[in-house]
Amino acid sequence: MVIPRNLHHVLVQHVDTFRQMAFLSGPRQVGKTTTIRHVLSQYENTNYLSWDDFSDRRIILDGTTSLSQHLNLAELISTPRICAFDELHKYSEWRDFLKGIFDGNPLLRILVTGSASLSVFSRGGDSLRGRYFGYTMHPLSVAELAHGGELTANESELTAPRELPNDQWDALLSFGGFPEPFAQASQTFHGRWSMTSNEQLFQEDIRDLTRIQELSQIEMLALRIQRQVGQLTSYSTFARDIRSTVPTIQRWIDVLESLYYCFRVTPWHRNVAGSLRKEPKYYLWDWSQVRDAGARAENLVASALLKFTRWRTEQGLGEHSLHFVRDKQKREVDFVVVRDDRPWILVEVKSGASKSLPKHLHHFQKQTRAAYAFQVSVESDYVDRDCFSETSPIIVPAKTFLSQLV
Repeated sequence: MVIPRNLHHVLVQHVDTFRQMAFLSGPRQVGKTTTIRHVLSQYENTNYLSWDDFSDRRIILDGTTSLSQHLNLAELISTPRICAFDELHKYSEWRDFLKGIFDGNPLLRILVTGSASLSVFSRGGDSLRGRYFGYTMHPLSVAELAHGGELTANESELTAPRELPNDQWDALLSFGGFPEPFAQASQTFHGRWSMTSNEQLFQEDIRDLTRIQELSQIEMLALRIQRQVGQLTSYSTFARDIRSTVPTIQRWIDVLESLYYCFRVTPWHRNVAGSLRKEPKYYLWDWSQVRDAGARAENLVASALLKFTRWRTEQGLGEHSLHFVRDKQKREVDFVVVRDDRPWILVEVKSGASKSLPKHLHHFQKQTRAAYAFQVSVESDYVDRDCFSETSPIIVPAKTFLSQLV
């Protein structure tokens, strides 16, 4: 089952338009390789090299001269060649390798994928600044499924609502947004897939890409994060429970973020009297691992909003970020989407089909001057209406609201 992805169209447009390399990053098994191969299938004169393939690795390690011969770069052709490098971040000298290939071959189009944040693993030495555009592949979302992967880089306005079939909604909420477990929609397959995925993260990726030796402790930390998804973080509590130090805990969480295990949502404090300023919340990229149903639903919404903010930022539609807001009186709104340093969308998530709006949603919309304020009801039925046509706080079904993102 091939599920259409939004980034397919974006990457095709990139290859047709830009000289810069395309860096596609995201979690393992989220669909990067499938999408890249689909893009390459639409062109002639393409090559695909994976660092995980021994023969491909030898070509890369032999240097730029060997690669040029393999790609026949000395031969004049009518259209640019395209080469994709998969999991290249595992090569310690990948930056210098790409810089040499890019600078020496102006007609070559380069696609690079990685299951770690390429921005993190590109530090040190001469910069690749100006030589690449970054893209992030997120798990499947309501909007991507409902619109059949038709959203493109030219999408400057909010998406029109479209209903997602109930079986797909149930599978997304229960089995997550990674293509294989979503498509299988099987509890036994999901359990085995999750176990293998976690083993790869804690026994391979962290060991191979970092100098961390305390793998059992960092796995314990990941479980702590999983159990308190959406709650304020206490680094000192983590440190005490795992028998480590606060700086070490913070460093380990940075690693888990760079490898797409979790992501942080920080408090927004501008224009909010008495707001929190430090303690973040954490959510998982794979929300299906969250056992509590309410926390899992909140994580699904958080993931969709993160995807929405990164998509719009990467497409040049303004600087977007995801936060939450909470003051010293413990009034709180789960999420606030910020556009160009101004609160834009307030989102409060409710697992049930609540009929009443919380007063703090009105309160924070007035303080932040956000254009929209929604209480998103996870259990409500889909309503075929543009929820962004309403500027006052309103209760909206999650199936409607999420279909209007990305």
